[in-house]
Amino acid sequence: MSPLRVGKVFKDLLSFLTIIPLGRKEDFIFTTATNMWLFPVVGGFIGLLGSLYYLLANNITVLLLNIANTYVALPTTFLGTITPAAMTIAFLLVLTGLQHFDGLIDLGNAVGLRNLHDRKMKAHAWTVSYTGAVLAFTVECAAVVGLFLINPLFAFSAIILAEVSAKLAMVTIVWIGKPSHKGLGSIFLSKAKKPQNIIAYLLSTLIIYPIFYLTGYATLGLAAVGLMFISIPIAFVMSKVSNQVFGGVSGDMIGATNETTRATTLILFALLLMVITI
Repeated sequence: MSPLRVGKVFKDLLSFLTIIPLGRKEDFIFTTATNMWLFPVVGGFIGLLGSLYYLLANNITVLLLNIANTYVALPTTFLGTITPAAMTIAFLLVLTGLQHFDGLIDLGNAVGLRNLHDRKMKAHAWTVSYTGAVLAFTVECAAVVGLFLINPLFAFSAIILAEVSAKLAMVTIVWIGKPSHKGLGSIFLSKAKKPQNIIAYLLSTLIIYPIFYLTGYATLGLAAVGLMFISIPIAFVMSKVSNQVFGGVSGDMIGATNETTRATTLILFALLLMVITI
């Protein structure tokens, strides 16, 4: 692959997965779907941006709390941890254009309806039902809680781990799923079913382990890699849910899988840190 081709591929991937204005041609959807095995690499970049934002949010929060404490006593430990966690998850949602978050809402909108046609129509309607709002709010709150529970020393690495895991889950559900209908999701499910998808799992490992190894926590890095592969059963569960709700995997479910995996990874990593003595 020529350097120009490589540049276009990554530009199209970033254009699809984020709101970064890189400019894109009409074929960017097909380029993205064909090269979906590179999603974990883009996930690592998104996670890096999220981690840097976390550090910035943490420093600003500490500064503001120190100023505020000169006037009124505040629970600085709690606020100093929960605020950057919430700000970082919000940043990731905005950075990705809320498109995966919208998938959660659409899934929630469809849950509980008996007729398959009604579920599909409700998922594509420009409305937010009670169940849609509750599901989306619950998943994102879980992500905030997970990041809140993680020792700030490991938050930088944890955010990257969560984003890589989320993208790996997207690759998996597309690889194993069948399309529910013609649309954006079906393009991915037809173009991305390739043997090189296995490379996505190798790339994910090559991204995650070195991050922990270079910071001096090689043992934790091995555990983090193992945790990363929790994205595989999550993708299988989400695929089964999608088959039950929509009769197959839709673009909404691919996005919902991203959000669910991020939240689950952060929660499990926080639990992992409680178990492992660093």
